[in-house]
Amino acid sequence: MLLDGDEWGRYFDSFTQDAWRFEAQPTYSMPSERANVERFLRGEPKPEQHNALWHEDVRTYRATGRTIGRVRIVRQPLTGYQRYQFAWGIPGNIAAGENIRILDVTHEDFGLPLTGQDWWMFDDVKVVHLNFRPDGTQINRETFDGDLTPYREWRRIAVENSVTFEEYVKTLDA
Repeated sequence: MLLDGDEWGRYFDSFTQDAWRFEAQPTYSMPSERANVERFLRGEPKPEQHNALWHEDVRTYRATGRTIGRVRIVRQPLTGYQRYQFAWGIPGNIAAGENIRILDVTHEDFGLPLTGQDWWMFDDVKVVHLNFRPDGTQINRETFDGDLTPYREWRRIAVENSVTFEEYVKTLDA
């Protein structure tokens, strides 16, 4: 089943305990972010309310006892989009309460399906695929109705082999 617009919002917001994302695209080309990515790449300052709606959602989830997190897959060198995420996006998401970890697969794939497929797992019982074109433009969101066992294992592997965002950023400055 495809999930778009308000239907996706309702589906996403219905998790009761945990929402977790496997984030594998090197670049995302989302219309709502395009102007800010361009500003970042030109060296302009971050807008004051950058990503404020997502931060409000994350704070709401956390205030109701729910957790939200992700493992961000990267390869060196980081793309311009990933540098934008690291400077303008991820720090604010973490401050709002999201648990974000980084898994660098430059030299090892850790047995993960690094096919460019992103997905969300909700409450360990529902998975939604995020489908993208090679340029990072999202095609659609699609519920997955098959066996979740591999997804649970991939999540375990990704979390166990990743590091906190703060820890990873230190390796970039070294």
